[in-house]
Parts: sequence; structure tokens; C-alpha cells
Amino acid sequence: MKFGILVLLYFAFMPGLLAQRSYSGNILDATDKTYLEGVAVEILGSGIADTTNLRGYFSVKGNMGDTLRVSFPGFIEQKIALGEETFLILQIQDRARLLPTFEVKSEPYAFRFKDGKLILIDPDEEQAPSTKGGISAGYRDSPDLTGGIAIAGVLSSLTKRARLERAYQKKLEWMRRREGYYEVVESDSVRQNLMIKYQLQRSDWDKIIIRFNEGNAYHEFLDWSKDRVYNTLNEFIDRERRWIN
Repeated sequence: MKFGILVLLYFAFMPGLLAQRSYSGNILDATDKTYLEGVAVEILGSGIADTTNLRGYFSVKGNMGDTLRVSFPGFIEQKIALGEETFLILQIQDRARLLPTFEVKSEPYAFRFKDGKLILIDPDEEQAPSTKGGISAGYRDSPDLTGGIAIAGVLSSLTKRARLERAYQKKLEWMRRREGYYEVVESDSVRQNLMIKYQLQRSDWDKIIIRFNEGNAYHEFLDWSKDRVYNTLNEFIDRERRWIN
């Protein structure tokens, strides 16, 4: 009797198990099309989740019809119904792009905060000073309130925003200079080929990559070509495999 119930349950749930598939892809900033690291990706109601890596890559298990939720601090949350397509290129919008434009003027320079970025204003495009909708402060004896500082619009964490923007641009440049490294280390085909060649388990591979990174931390593979990274990794594994625990 128990055996019959187990068989019945197996055939009842088997279609659902077979329908589950792997959904993966990359998540980009909708404005500048750059990869986003640390984006939370989850299948609603299942407890299945992942976080994107430096290349914006994620991978989760799900079924057709499931809802995929993508969330990242400062960006608009997005929900997608999963279908036949299993590799997804998703773009999410930075909320800062929706903030109102405002300007900060402090002689002899003027800056504009627009679309989440702080830029220097070309003096040729500057217009006559206006205090409408803002705050203006000048020297006591100045009849037109010029010569001091004028702020128009909403000013919120301006200095911090500019600092984060510089750090973000610096990180993008660092990632660009490491493209050859990412093309090798994040390649499933490279990993499979080297694991087969040297008869490695996945746990062995993870240990070797950690040692490989530690041994090359002084240059971080900056400006290395894909072939150079691959050849160096191949030689490294050949030397190090005897030390694998």
C-alpha cells in the first residue's frame, strides 16, 4: 500500500520537477549599459535567490510562469514572468535619473546635477542669476546678490553623490582593464576543460582559483589578454595540483 502511494506521489510531482529549468543572464544599468554587481535576484515564493557578480551575471532555478524579482538599492524594482527564454538580459533604472535637475554656483565655477551625475557647466550656456524656487546668498553690499553662493532646486547629499560617482567610474575602469581575466575565470567551458585535463573536482578548482588570485594580487591581471591569463592559469594548475588537499 505504501509503495503504491509513493509511486502515485512520484508521478504526481514528476511533471513539475521536469519543468524546472535554469534561468541565467546579466543585469545592466538601463542608462549607461554597464554591468551591475550585487543585484538581488529571486524567484518569488520559492526561496530561490542569487546575487549578481562583477559581470552582472546570475543563475537561478525556476519554472515557466514563475515571477523573477530584481532589486538593487537606489534602482527601481523589476518583476518578470519567466517563459521559454532561459537566458535573460535585464536592464534596471537608477532612481537618481528621475530626480529633478538643480544647479550649484560658486564663483568661478558652476555645476549641474542631472540624471544622477554632477557635471561642470559651460560658462557660455549660463543664464542670468535667478532666485526663483531656490535660495540665494551674496555679499551684504551686493545689490544683485551675486558674488556669493546660489543654489536652485533640491540639494541632497551632493558631496556624497559626487564621491560615489567618482568611485563608480574608477571601478568601471578597473573592471575594463581586467576583461581578459574575467573571460577566462568566468568561462564555464574553460573551467570544464581544465578540470577534465587535470582531473579536478569543483572544490579543487575553487581552491586553485583562490591561490591563483592570491599569487597574482600584486598586478591583479590589469591589461592582461585572455590568452596570457589562460596560459598563466594552465601553468599554475600544473604546478599546484599536487598541493590540493
